[in-house]
Amino acid sequence: MDLTEHNRQAWNAESCAGGEWSTPVDSQVIRKARRGEWNIVLTPRRPVPKEWFGDLLGKQVLCLASGGGQQAPVLAAVGAKVVSFDLSDNQLAKDQQVAERDDLEVSCVQGSMNDLSAFAEASFDLIFHPVSNLFIPDVLPIWRECYRVLKTNGVLLAGFMNPSFFLFDHEAAASTGQLLVQHALPYREPDSLDSEAAKQWQSSGRPAEFSHSLESQIGGQLAAGFSIAALYEDGWDDEATPLNRYSPMAIATRSIKPPNQCL
Repeated sequence: MDLTEHNRQAWNAESCAGGEWSTPVDSQVIRKARRGEWNIVLTPRRPVPKEWFGDLLGKQVLCLASGGGQQAPVLAAVGAKVVSFDLSDNQLAKDQQVAERDDLEVSCVQGSMNDLSAFAEASFDLIFHPVSNLFIPDVLPIWRECYRVLKTNGVLLAGFMNPSFFLFDHEAAASTGQLLVQHALPYREPDSLDSEAAKQWQSSGRPAEFSHSLESQIGGQLAAGFSIAALYEDGWDDEATPLNRYSPMAIATRSIKPPNQCL
């Protein structure tokens, strides 16, 4: 199975369904952002601290795997020159729709988050990469590519899932109220599913999901050359999973591409 193509089609379908991450912001949100009143998220609920962005006016910003008409238009309204890079045609179309409606500078480019060969080295001042790398089997190429396309002193803002999330069957827990460990880590769809569950997954049309260790999420950024300057955790809600009552669901990091240091 071509998992990249599967996930492109799955996200196109999710976007058509108009879920939480596929509902474009309205013009009032854009007007407020232009006045300096704005918030966006890397993780399910907690707004990113404003100081994590720095001065965005005129800055080159890459919104990486964050299409859907939400973050990219807001950052453009604040004054950034934004490129939205996403696998899903429909998610990109929503960014384009808001940009055209509200006269925003957003350029949309289609591709997979682990291949930024469309962009030259040192193209961006900031990369905004919300929780999305659970849809790709290997995160290390993402961090290497982010490092390559950022300018020196450029900033990577990234959100990702706590790997413990993937131990559980959250749909079953929502119906039974019981959290039972079901999967070993690393979790990989469809390989981690038994034959019946794999058939149900395939017929559901859901995107393939993958767990990633903190070693690959945080250690991977460090190995790529980044310095991690800040970090926070975030919850979700009990409706999404009962695990929310017991553990943070997601992590956000602010990382910097430091100047080359000659010994």
